[in-house]
Parts: sequence; C-alpha cells; structure tokens
Amino acid sequence: MGVSLAGSTQGRVITNAVGWFGRAAGSRGDPGADRLLGIYLNDHLAGSTAGLRLARRLAEGHDSTALGPALASISREIDTDRAAFIAILTRLGISRRRYKMVAGWLAEFFARAKANGRILRRSPLSSVVELEMLRLGVEGKSLGWQTLRTVALHDPALDLDSDELDVLASRARHQASRLEELRTAAIREALSRNAAHLA
Repeated sequence: MGVSLAGSTQGRVITNAVGWFGRAAGSRGDPGADRLLGIYLNDHLAGSTAGLRLARRLAEGHDSTALGPALASISREIDTDRAAFIAILTRLGISRRRYKMVAGWLAEFFARAKANGRILRRSPLSSVVELEMLRLGVEGKSLGWQTLRTVALHDPALDLDSDELDVLASRARHQASRLEELRTAAIREALSRNAAHLA
C-alpha cells in the first residue's frame, strides 16, 4: 500500500481482521466463519449507503455554488465505489442485510439533525458538519479497502483482486484529501456569512 502500518492501531486492527478472515476463508461453508465475514462487510456496506446519500445531498445542495462540481464528482465516485463493493460481496457469496443499510441511513440522518440543531432546514454549519461526516466515512472506507487488500494477500482462496483494491484504496485517500479542501472552504464561507450577519 506504500504506507507502513506496523505498530499502529490501524495495523493491529487489520492484523486481527486478517486472523479471523483467514479462518473464514479456510473454512468456507462454516456458518460461524461466514457469519463473521458477512457482518464485517455488511457494516461497511451500511456505511457506504449512508455516505452515498450524504454525498448526493451535499452535491445537490451546492449545485449552484463553487463547491458544486467537486462535490458532484466525489458523489459519482462514491456511487462507483459502492457498486464495486456490492460486486465483491456478490463474488464472495455474502448476502446483503438491508436492515443494516436502513440503520446506517437513520444514524446519518439523526447525527446531521443533532449537529445542526435543525431537521428540516439547513443551518450555517450544515456544510461544515456534513463534509466532516463524509470525510470520516471516506476514511473508514479506505480502511475497509486496505483490510480487504491485506486479506487478499493473506488468503488467495477468496479470489479478491489486489490490483482493484489498490485502485479503490488510492481513490478513497484522494477523496479524503479533496474533502478536506472543501471542508476548509466551507468553514471560510460560514465564517464570512456569520461576520456579515453580525455587521
């Protein structure tokens, strides 16, 4: 991956994941092992579903602003990433658990409402909070791709495409970097609006 994970929290998480993923891969057909793999991947799918909704809402909300084109591009990439993830689940024979996707949507909705102090209307903080939420989601996605990449090397029996996972992980890192730039721009805009309001 080009990044050393040795000794890091992220590295320990991936190492632990490889341990039980390896057991799952070595005992395909074992309900317990398959269940662990299914839980992990469905958790990431739920996050991906919530992230895509958030990305689309941000893109639509900024359609007529300077941030619009970049947000629209990121939204399309996240949609493509989610499709790739679903394809991986299909190849592995993992069933999608729709209740987890619904739970992810509800968590995203109420987190947004609590952070803004409003549910039906946007506040001056909406863009900042939503960009922060989306960046965190993208960073989680990046960790998911890295975990699967390590698993692919650890157990070729799963037939995961390492090159594809490298591309997906790299794209996630680039998305996070672009979202940070957009978040900074949104902070400046929110501050300037607040200053104008107080003047």
